[in-house]
Parts: sequence; C-alpha cells; structure tokens
Amino acid sequence: MGRWKLVLLALAIVSVATAPAAAESYTLTELGTLGGVFSWGYSVNDAGEVTGYSRTSSNTPHAFLYSGGTMVDLGTLGGTGSIGFGINDAGQVTGYADTASNAAHAFLYSAGTMTDLGTLGGSSSFGYGINDAGQVVGYSSTGSTTRAFLYSAGTMVNLGTLGGSNSYGYGINDAGQVVGYASTGSALHAFLYSEGTMTDLGTLGGTGSYAQDINNVGQVVGYSDTASGTRAFLYSEGTMSSLGTLGTTSGAFAINDAGQVVGYSQVAGTNEQHAFLYFEGVLTDLNSLLPEGSGWVLSQATDISNSGQITGFGFYNGQTRAFLLTPDAPAVPEPACSVLLTLGAVGVAFGVVRRKRRRVV
Repeated sequence: MGRWKLVLLALAIVSVATAPAAAESYTLTELGTLGGVFSWGYSVNDAGEVTGYSRTSSNTPHAFLYSGGTMVDLGTLGGTGSIGFGINDAGQVTGYADTASNAAHAFLYSAGTMTDLGTLGGSSSFGYGINDAGQVVGYSSTGSTTRAFLYSAGTMVNLGTLGGSNSYGYGINDAGQVVGYASTGSALHAFLYSEGTMTDLGTLGGTGSYAQDINNVGQVVGYSDTASGTRAFLYSEGTMSSLGTLGTTSGAFAINDAGQVVGYSQVAGTNEQHAFLYFEGVLTDLNSLLPEGSGWVLSQATDISNSGQITGFGFYNGQTRAFLLTPDAPAVPEPACSVLLTLGAVGVAFGVVRRKRRRVV
C-alpha cells in the first residue's frame, strides 16, 4: 500500500500576456480492502471521504466508508452484500444492499445507521446519487417497469420516462435536478429532470445516450453512442459536446463545480481502459503522470470533488484496488479571464506510505 507524488504542470496562456505557471501535485493513496481481494471507489466528498465497495474476508461485497485513513464496513440490510455509490458532504452514503429476503434495496446510511428506502412497488431498488440535502436518486422496479426515483423527506417519487417504459436515475445536484437515462420508446436517451419536467438531452448522433452526473452549475456528463463508437460527453447551455478519447471509446462519470470531468477511455491498440481527467478542452490520461515502476494502472476515475480529489479503481501490482488522488493545492485557473490550459507531467517524487459514482461501461 502506498502513496506517490504526481506533479502536473498547468500553463495558463492568456491572449495578451503569459501568466506565471502554477504547479499542482497529487498524492495517490491506495485505500486497501475489507479483508478480501479487491476494492472499488465510487464517490468522494469535499472532506475526502470515499464510498464504494470491497470484498470481505468471506468474499462478499460490502459497502464501505473510507475516512481519515480507515475503511469502515457499512454492513447490509439483513442480507449478504451491499455496494456504496454516492456520498454527500455530511458523510451520508447511498447505494443498495441485500435484505433478509435477498432482495436489493436502496439505502441511506447516516450517523452509523443504514435505512431501507423501500421501492416503487416492485421487489428491488438501487440508490446512486445523493446531494447535500440528503435527497437520493436511483431507480426502482414498479412491478412491471423500472423507473428513476427521487427520494426526499421519507418519500420515493417516480420521475416517469421520455415516453417509453423504463428510466434510470444516477446523478443529483444541490438544487434537486436529476440526470440519468430513459426510454423514448425506441431508444435510451440521457435526461435532465428539473421542477417536475424530464427533458431529453439527445445524443452525439448515435442511437442512445446515458447521463451520469450533474454539477451545481447544471452541466451534465455521461456517454453517448456516435457513428464511430461510444464517447464521453459534456452537456452545457443546451449543447452536447464530445470530450474525445485516448484511442477508441470513452465515458464520463462525474463533474465538479469547476467543470473538471473524470471518466475512462479505451487506449488505442490495447484492451486497457485508462482513467482520465478532462478540463478546458484537454483530456489527460492519469496514468501518464505515474512514475515508471509504480505498479499501478488507473482504470476508471469515477468521481471528483470540488476540492479536486479523484476516486476510482485500478490495478495495483495486479490486484483491483480503490484509489484516491489528492491535490496538494488547488490548480483551477481564475475565472476572470479566458485561458488555455496545457497539462504536462514534469516530475515525480516518492511519498510517505500510510497505508473511493455508477458504473462500469
């Protein structure tokens, strides 16, 4: 288990004058496991707390809360397993867990207690996103269909569809706006649900699209079919734009309020998925910042906090492990002027050993 210092050079180039370069360094922390062989990080809050899931020593998946260097098992709803998907700044976690009847139900974990959120009338439900007000978004069976839900103040509300049968909720911001994807009758399209209305966000020219997260500015990220494969997208001010790839396919999972996006992309000429950070038009393979011989391959970046911390999972010496990337200092450019951000790795220093939104595409 270990930490590595990653150094990223951000050169802010203004049209009139060149501003001084601001260097940002990251610490990469391997989060360990709950006693089993692997762990996955899914969501990180602004306090650096992470949720996800890990295999236990009995080889069952359990949701965890990683805080202050310690991974805590969140347990279940009386059944075998659980998975944590979303965490807010109060440390509340949502996900889903097995009940005593072996059905998966969405949960809200708060102050040491896991609460069953119930369903929309069917047998199962799944929690994925949670905002700072404790509102939870996900999807539930109704008995005959699957519908996105918004859980607030003890009530689970069916958000409807885009004209078809099913819908799935994934992300929510502090204004209560929800994103996910829903059936139009002929395809699945990304949606934005706001003030009782579900809006179709369209696609990048292909058949389907799938929204995963929304920030407090109202920007949405996810992935869409195109004529040449799946692409990560950013939806902002009514326009869906492709973020490109590191080779072939790509998908975006999370966006923070500064507009930094994380996700994955298939690397050209390989079968590997690599985690990426996208900002100001630049798509950076996070593995390009690792020192040679680190033992890590960062596979997917699944969330990024407003403080710039990134969680996800990768392979550490061949073992699947949750990771947390922590910037030593903020490196987001001042918003007062238009800048071109160029990223490059400039150095690596070994750190001190101390030994986490949903969604594999």
